Amino acid sequence: MGLFDKAKEFVTDPDNIEKAKEQLNDGNVDAATDKLKEIAPDQADGLIDSLGEKAKDFGQS
Repeated sequence: MGLFDKAKEFVTDPDNIEKAKEQLNDGNVDAATDKLKEIAPDQADGLIDSLGEKAKDFGQS
């Protein structure tokens, strides 16, 4: 099994998906988006906010 096969198996494992969703709470996502906006160019702020909202939605599903 190659590296990409192992990576695909890791990210599609239901247990790993549940663990990821547990970490996608509003506080963690907000902290990550704030940090990204500190280092990214200002024109990326809207995209970062949008991705943060999608991450929050995924964590709640």
